Amino acid sequence: MCGISGSIILDAGTQVGTVDEQLRVLRHRGPDASGYFERAAGTVAQNRLAIIDLQTGDPPITNEDATVGVVLNGEIYNFRELRDELVDRGHVFSTSGDTETIAHLAEEAADAVQIARRLDGMFAFAICDSRRQRLVLGRDRLGKKPLYYYSSAGAFVFGSEIKAVLAHPAVVRELDDGALAAYLTFGYVPTPRTFYRGIRSLAPGHVLTVAGGGPPVVERYWSPPVRRDREPAGRTGGGTLEEAATGVRSRLSVAIGKRLVSDVPLGAFLSGGIDSSLVVALMAGMVDRPVQTFTIGFDDRDGFDEREYARLVAERYGTDHHEFVVAPDAVDLVERLVWHHDQPFGDSSAVPTFLLSELTRQHVTVALSGDGGDELFAGYERFAAARVLERYAEIPTPIRTGGRRLLETLPRTALRGRVGSLQRFARSAELGMPNAYVGWLSFFSEDMRHEALPGASSSWAIDDFERVWEESEGAHPLDRLLDVNLKTYLVDDLLVKVDRMSMAHGLEVRSPFLDTDLLRYASGLPAGLKARGLSLKRVLKAAAADLLPAEITRRRKKGFGVPLDRWFRNELRLYVADMLGSPHARVRAHLAPAVVDRLLQEHTSGAREHGQALWLLLTLEVFLRREGW
Repeated sequence: MCGISGSIILDAGTQVGTVDEQLRVLRHRGPDASGYFERAAGTVAQNRLAIIDLQTGDPPITNEDATVGVVLNGEIYNFRELRDELVDRGHVFSTSGDTETIAHLAEEAADAVQIARRLDGMFAFAICDSRRQRLVLGRDRLGKKPLYYYSSAGAFVFGSEIKAVLAHPAVVRELDDGALAAYLTFGYVPTPRTFYRGIRSLAPGHVLTVAGGGPPVVERYWSPPVRRDREPAGRTGGGTLEEAATGVRSRLSVAIGKRLVSDVPLGAFLSGGIDSSLVVALMAGMVDRPVQTFTIGFDDRDGFDEREYARLVAERYGTDHHEFVVAPDAVDLVERLVWHHDQPFGDSSAVPTFLLSELTRQHVTVALSGDGGDELFAGYERFAAARVLERYAEIPTPIRTGGRRLLETLPRTALRGRVGSLQRFARSAELGMPNAYVGWLSFFSEDMRHEALPGASSSWAIDDFERVWEESEGAHPLDRLLDVNLKTYLVDDLLVKVDRMSMAHGLEVRSPFLDTDLLRYASGLPAGLKARGLSLKRVLKAAAADLLPAEITRRRKKGFGVPLDRWFRNELRLYVADMLGSPHARVRAHLAPAVVDRLLQEHTSGAREHGQALWLLLTLEVFLRREGW
């Protein structure tokens, strides 16, 4: 895992700068070595976190005659097979790692698409090819590794993080006001846009080429497969639940095996949920020593603590287990979190992820995680809610209206604490799909967004979401939800959080569930094998049944949440009031102050739960102060 950066100066009058500042701001991503490769076609640079090939893998990595230079962030899992093919065709290697395979592929490939399609892994790469006078960027199929760029008439600049792009003197630092509405909706700015006008994220499954001084050319080389309703159930060999469970387990085992290749210590995150627990269970049978596992939790007043479930798995498989407890003062990390994200980031679980990564890095350099299990096998309650929506629409309107009003009067603790979820469902259900789904995801309702941004008219983020939804037309409704979730929430929330919070500590996280072959298999399974009624992840639970305690496979899904509602009402009440309630707060210059005040008042009084929305505004406030906007 590393940080990559670089540039091309396209106009002689553009301020050139040096690559040194880009390398400096990305040092946390690669503290072990750094270097760069420079030719007329551009400059590519890398901060290296050494995982494989500790002796000969320092950058820059080139082909035999140093006409092609490559930098890589991530891991190529099929590099040995590619290397053997290339050696058979006469290529000469000087390293034993994965990066050099890309340099030799670039020698042969006429275009960027051909290079990226050969790679199996999590990656963002940059190739400076002086033979063809081109700079090539590529990002993995699901966006596990980030890549940002800025393009103008005078320069093209790229980096693993936005801060590396901003470090170049040719880049103009300017706020994109249109990002605010998107952020209030999703808690992030959807790919390819960012909070900075002119800085873009290269979309997953895409490559970008700058050649001959021309403009960037972006091409898609892969998109997630979507099962169509008319396809036979046995297309993937998963006709029954038992057959599908066998197929899932065998492919997950292969995916884990790929990700155990490392020349440095390796462990696993263990949350107590089914995904990470299954990874640990299978991993334990593949290594010759106890797996090092890492868990984080809270005091149990709010039901957020899952350490007891993680311990069940740790004890069953005899792991070397480590725990950490998050206290309210962890919110003081918000300044550091915003610096690492480079933008406001509305997912408060970044706090425990940061601390979990810090704890884990004290013991290992690589950790496997359960990320992606919910995305492949329908693990989120909103997937079940979408299925219920079909029946909900059949209920007469007066009854639905009365039900909504009744729900709004119930106390927060009613219905085992699920009142909030039911209220969100009822408020958005009338919109139909996919708008109802957006409503369940949103931090700010549509009405509240319009009130907070009275002059804003742009709805590009919603339009983009609907466009993604339309891409899967003709598929089963659940498969459409899985596809849109994979292309939005996974890319811009989950994977961003894990990458930034782990790389803040120089920790590499690998996600077996996001293996391409496993994804292809899971996507081809009938929807009913993944979810039926309120029963979620059916096939994955069947695959894990004999490996995990029943307490794990039968328990209700619990998200990696933070008790913000209590913290902001008690321990951190004065802190959040000072940050957002001050007349000098920057958010009040961009959002309607009355909305900010109402959120604070309603939450403090206990009238409504706005912990997540206040966190959203808190990270926005820190960002705006830092930039002086």
